[in-house]
Amino acid sequence: MTLARIAASALIAVGSTACAADNFIVRDHVADGTFTQGIEGPATGPDGALYVVNIGKDGTIGRVDDSGKAALFVTLPDGSIGNGIRFGNDGAMYVADYPKHNILRIDPTTHAVSVFAHLPDAHQPNDIALAPDGTLYASDPDWAKTDNGQLWRINRDGSVHLLERDMGTTNGIEVSADGRHLYVNESVQRNVWAYDLDDAGNISNKHLLIRFDDHGMDGMRSDVDGNLYIARYDAGVVAVVSPAGELLREVPLKGRKPTNVAFGGVDGRQVFVTLQDRGAVETFQVDRPGREYGLQHTGTR
Repeated sequence: MTLARIAASALIAVGSTACAADNFIVRDHVADGTFTQGIEGPATGPDGALYVVNIGKDGTIGRVDDSGKAALFVTLPDGSIGNGIRFGNDGAMYVADYPKHNILRIDPTTHAVSVFAHLPDAHQPNDIALAPDGTLYASDPDWAKTDNGQLWRINRDGSVHLLERDMGTTNGIEVSADGRHLYVNESVQRNVWAYDLDDAGNISNKHLLIRFDDHGMDGMRSDVDGNLYIARYDAGVVAVVSPAGELLREVPLKGRKPTNVAFGGVDGRQVFVTLQDRGAVETFQVDRPGREYGLQHTGTR
């Protein structure tokens, strides 16, 4: 090996070490009070920007660039308020509209808002997850009656199917990295359930992945290895849980009430966390990209 190649290799090693040293260290991304206490979402779009609901006032969606600058992206129809956001294979934004019991579709170019699916028997569609084939799943908590949560599937044609009722306070929801499992947590009961998914999107083999002894849970996302990043509401941490149900680590946050998480950044290894008590977004780097990074990333920002 030449001296030049040795020097180059040393620089790469030093850079990698420095990068790894920065992992799981939280910093502010969007300032306090930019979003309302209804701050949720969040999701990284095909353009690389972060999208978060309720900027300035409820019923809106904000776009956050990679410098943390937030601006109004769209105002939803009167009476609609967004919660969970996902981006489909077609680049469209899908939003859980909990007051009107809809899943909205927002065109990324025209910003036109339409109803993709209506869930007439829902309590309030809360968070949504996207399967590799474009199927959506929605949690549906009943906050007034904590043993009345539901779980829905929304097919690509917009048809809705109730998968389970009489659950706890269903909240965070995610599909595994391989698309073969569905995870749903219950905020009040502090359970994370795992299901098997068949090719038609049906669930089976429900089993407990992990249960926490204190504090609540909200949104969650998976990395490419299948580890779940779970917003621990009122605990002030993001918990990282393996596919086997092992608590791998807890990432301490500045705020106490994280509502959801999303992966993004230039390589999919940046985690964004929405904080209800701050109306802000915090962020940290991780060692592996999110599972949706390859689907959504286009290299433009």
